[in-house]
Amino acid sequence: MARPGAPEMAEPVAPVPVLRSCPPGLLGGQDTTAGGQPVVLEPAELARADALAPGPRAVFVAGRRALRTFAAELLDVPASDFTTHFRCPRCGAGPELSHGRPGYRLRGEPVPLALSLSRSSGWILLGAVVDPPAGVTMGVDLADPSGMAFEGFDGVALTAAERAALAGLAGPQLLQERARLWARKEAWLKMTGDGLTTAPDTLDVLYRPEIRDLAAGEAGLPLNFRAAVAVSRTGS
Repeated sequence: MARPGAPEMAEPVAPVPVLRSCPPGLLGGQDTTAGGQPVVLEPAELARADALAPGPRAVFVAGRRALRTFAAELLDVPASDFTTHFRCPRCGAGPELSHGRPGYRLRGEPVPLALSLSRSSGWILLGAVVDPPAGVTMGVDLADPSGMAFEGFDGVALTAAERAALAGLAGPQLLQERARLWARKEAWLKMTGDGLTTAPDTLDVLYRPEIRDLAAGEAGLPLNFRAAVAVSRTGS
């Protein structure tokens, strides 16, 4: 409790992210041009794409083009002016990385965006915090419940408390809840930068104020998909 007459401490606040979805289709719903100019990926991204089979390659390229276009539109600059600058807690940061927390540089300076990207069943979900306060990070994730039907999911993906919360569910309702919890886990791990170096069954996401479930159909997503956004908090 604060002392009488002492100034009140501001509650931590989470910046409001911008969200956008891209439906399946030609290159994942993204045009091959932005502002009349081709959306060209960089050498590290192209090398990673070349190592993939045709199907996954198209999904990867669509996501990276969508992310670059999204960031450029938020800042009202040409996408071609960006240089990739992804960041990985194990590998460092720079244009030579094609994995990790996404980011770009513009004329040598970091762009004022916290970014995240997720893909599922051909759909792309993009998220950004514009002008994020120092240290603020974010993560988004998208999950198709139809991919959650395999036996053993609960044992490898959920904590004991999460398994208890799903007890008694079956059929589509069970798959929906599995997808919801999985999206929350992935969004959290993207926000922290840990990725799946953290075992999913050790991360409980039932009650974390930094995570918000997207409403059905939010950001233009299919009504049956489940998605989540996580934004780290900062004092105002």
